[in-house]
Amino acid sequence: MKPIYLDYNATTPIDSQVIKAMLPYLKEHFGNPSSSHYFGQKAKEAVEKARGQVADFLNCNLNEIIFTSGGTESNNYAIKGIAFTLRDKGNHIITTNIEHPSVLESCNFLESEGFETTYLPVNEFGLISLVDLKKAITPKTILITIMHANNEIGTIQPIEQISKLAKKHNIIFHTDAVQSAGKIPAKVTHLGVNMLSIAGHKIYAPKGVGALYIQQGIKLTKLIQGAGQENNRRAGTENVLEIVGLGKACEIAGRDLDKNAANMRIARDRLHNGLKKKISEFKLNGNFENCLPNTLNLSFKNIDANLLLGKINNRLAVSSGAACHSGKSEVSGVLKALNVPTEWAKGTIRFSTGRMTTTDEIDVAVDIIIKNISSLK
Repeated sequence: MKPIYLDYNATTPIDSQVIKAMLPYLKEHFGNPSSSHYFGQKAKEAVEKARGQVADFLNCNLNEIIFTSGGTESNNYAIKGIAFTLRDKGNHIITTNIEHPSVLESCNFLESEGFETTYLPVNEFGLISLVDLKKAITPKTILITIMHANNEIGTIQPIEQISKLAKKHNIIFHTDAVQSAGKIPAKVTHLGVNMLSIAGHKIYAPKGVGALYIQQGIKLTKLIQGAGQENNRRAGTENVLEIVGLGKACEIAGRDLDKNAANMRIARDRLHNGLKKKISEFKLNGNFENCLPNTLNLSFKNIDANLLLGKINNRLAVSSGAACHSGKSEVSGVLKALNVPTEWAKGTIRFSTGRMTTTDEIDVAVDIIIKNISSLK
């Protein structure tokens, strides 16, 4: 039997409806969207339909969506693109110390190009302080990039308040919504952001496709040079097959958002409560009052998470909060930022539920974790 999958924050299976929508573009509709003949126009129509589906999901205009290869490219384009465009205005960027590597590494790269970055700290629950953000703003600040929700602990940042502050100071605001999209509302009109990133493989579409919302009027320096695809913003022949999949996935995610979120939360809470009844020494990283409905990040005291994963990998698919390098466990940057003590941090497991998670799977998972935690102790 396959292991029980509880790692939906890492990636999701492709929805059967998404596969069905993609199939014609794997077979007969193979044209290049830039071609003027029948085959090209069928492909072009599919791309524009998908653009409309993504725009509806995010509540923006069609011409504000460009397709990318995923969340990493979307984040890179948003951050580097606006930095190089506005470098005559200023060279200061504000982010947090718990962002996705694609954001942190983009900022690191820009520092080598003469930009300066302020990395905001977070509290024990992974939240930034709006007071700290206000203090960090300078006349040279051109960009604030703060994720909507954290991929490890699920903490949701106060994006609407950040947006108001950014607007007040005439600063561009980008948010990485790769983990939040499809789990909580991510409409740009509500959030108030200027740019927003999503990735297909987090919302039951294929890997290798994503999108970036760019508010009308914002100019980005291009990262990829070539022909004039994507309204002359992102060169390269469009990935029609996967763009179709992303569009369909966004349609489903928007349509079933409340139902899916409720199901994920029920499974997540059942898992937490089941473990709580039998295991005393574990702590929740983050808190449920301000968290993605599917994310459960737990630290087990004096347990090596990688040893635990080694014992359960054939029965349960989850993620560790500590990477193993040369026989030593290295705690994640997010846990370090939360100041989780080492004896707890090294025993951190991230569970993330999904649309397909069943109560039976949760109950089996609880038994597996309890038995193996006991054996390690």
